[in-house]
Amino acid sequence: MNKAILMGRLTRDPDIRYSTGMEPSAVARYTLAVDRRRAAGQQTADFINCVAFGKPAEFAEKYFKQGMKIIVTGRIQTGSYTNKDGQKVYTTEVIVEEQEFAESKASSTNSPPPSPEREDGFMDVPEDEGLPFA
Repeated sequence: MNKAILMGRLTRDPDIRYSTGMEPSAVARYTLAVDRRRAAGQQTADFINCVAFGKPAEFAEKYFKQGMKIIVTGRIQTGSYTNKDGQKVYTTEVIVEEQEFAESKASSTNSPPPSPEREDGFMDVPEDEGLPFA
């Protein structure tokens, strides 16, 4: 079984390209910074390359931005190629099957905290909020 589940932050905006041919298809490449805990509470990150094709790639192009926390499910794929200097280069990337947001937009944009609660545990709500009941 080859299954990878990752949660991390985008290191940059996704790089989107379109394949050529009869039916062009989107290909999105992005890197996730995934936290890894080490001894004595130290933290570091692994930088995992991800590739999405088709509709998931179009979704990434439209909604994903640098710094967003996302969850990716996919499979690990390895490969190799020879670069222009004649050296063999090995690659490892996650082929995205599913992707989703891991936090709300409000928490990712450093919005101000919600209104403080009253002593009785409830929050004051302004009168004209367009509520469907009254």
